[in-house]
Formats: sequence, C-alpha cells, structure tokens
Amino acid sequence: MYGAIEAGGTKFVLAVGNEKGDILDKQVIPTEHPTITIPKVINFFKNKGIKKLGLGSFGPIDINEESNTYGQLQKTPKNDWVDYPLGETIKIALNVPIKIDTDVNVAAMAEAKWGNAIDVNTCFYMTVGTGIGAGAYVHGQTLKGLSHPEMGHIKVRRHPEDTYVGSCPYHKDCLEGIASGPSLEKRWGKKGNELANDTKVWEIEAYYLAQALTNYIYILSPERIIIGGGVMNQQQLLPLIRKRVIEMLNGYVSSPYLTGKEIDQYIVSPGLTDEAGIKGALYLAINS
Repeated sequence: MYGAIEAGGTKFVLAVGNEKGDILDKQVIPTEHPTITIPKVINFFKNKGIKKLGLGSFGPIDINEESNTYGQLQKTPKNDWVDYPLGETIKIALNVPIKIDTDVNVAAMAEAKWGNAIDVNTCFYMTVGTGIGAGAYVHGQTLKGLSHPEMGHIKVRRHPEDTYVGSCPYHKDCLEGIASGPSLEKRWGKKGNELANDTKVWEIEAYYLAQALTNYIYILSPERIIIGGGVMNQQQLLPLIRKRVIEMLNGYVSSPYLTGKEIDQYIVSPGLTDEAGIKGALYLAINS
C-alpha cells in the first residue's frame, strides 16, 4: 500500500492505493489551521500499512531533497501555514519515507501517465481555484529548478474595464490576485456559480487566463495544456480562453494546434477530472 496527499488551499485529499495506481480508500478534509488539519491527516493513515507516501502540496514549498527544510511551506498566501514543516511532521508521525512536489506538478505528471496527456512528451497543468498554480511534466520529469514554478503569480496586462485592486497579499494584482476564485467573488460580490450567466465576468476572466497561457506557450512550448480547478467548472470559460489564446498569439507560433479548431485538442480539461492531483501524489509515492 502507498499513501497519497493532495494538499490544496481549500481541502486536503487523502488516499491509499496500490502499485497499479488504483485508489482503494480516500477521504477529503477541509484545509484549516495546521493544528486542526494535520491530526486528521495522521489519523487517516494510521494502521493503513503504507510503505511510502507521496505529497503534492500548495506552495511555495521547499522541494529540494537535500535541504534541511525539505517539505516546509514558505511564504504562502495561506498565512496559518507559513513556515509550517508539513513534510517532516507527517514523516515523523507515520514513520514512512515521503516524496514531495507541488500539487500542480504532480497533477501534470498524473495526466501524462493516466489522463489527457498520455500521447505527448510534455504537458502543462494549470489549476484555477482558491489560488492559481501551474506545473509541467517534461520528458519524464516534473519541472523544477531553483525551486518550483510559481506561475500563478506572474503579472498580466489589465483588462480596460477592470479596476479591482487584486487579492494577493504579496502582489495584489498578479494573475492569482485578479483571476482566482476568491478574487472573482471579491470583485463581483458573488461566488462564481452565481455569476454563470454574466457574460462580462467570463470575458474578463478569459482575458487574464489566456494572457497567462500565451506566455507559458512562448516560454515552455508544451505539447498539451490542461486546465482544472473549481473556476473551470464554468463550461463557457474554456472556449473563451481558446479563442483569446489564438487572438493573442496572432499566428506567431507555427502549429495547427494554435491557429484553428485543433486548439480544442490542445487546451483541454483534465482527463482525470478532480483526481489528477491525488493520482499524481500516489504515482510519486510508487516511483520514489
């Protein structure tokens, strides 16, 4: 048995699975203060007989295995979790080896292994929900360097009709600060599902997300882009994003996937639906 944790901004998904990647037991708990959430995490895995554990976490988080603070959260927008030793706390409590990456990196990996990117060598995964994060899987490895990608905090050009100041505690109007789920609610005074029929809301949202994707295409040139997260449950949003990406690229990148209808096969929803993150964490454990 292998353990898996998808630690997200809104919820923790906990699972136990086998070496084939089958999830045999799963529980979802809210992301509250660490003193409330972590005991529930430990309790779930107690007596499950897991031999290794994979953790895909929100960030920023230290993913350098040689570091003394491996698995420690850093200057995250979730203030209660700043500097919390997430990996070490779980490792000590369960007495099992633990492998750590970001939630979006492992989601990209899971989509490459079992989802909508099994036919390509490079894929990009973005989640748009409580926060905005993105990861990439490139020729058999998740993208890492000095740290891990923090692509949700890039700057994007303002929509001419948008005056919202932004909700990111570090950057105000970075991508996450103006296009995440909480920013939608703060800007419009309603939750996303209450704004479903407001065309202007989703035109502005698509404007920001398409700008980000255009930048990622220029920089990473992924062979497939996958977008998940709660905000993407708005079915009208994905077609708007595809249309905007084509307009913004303006034919500069020479690929049939970026000039016409074939973009429907290039920018897609997760094949694993809402299980990309937890399946990726399980794969991390199996292959660590």
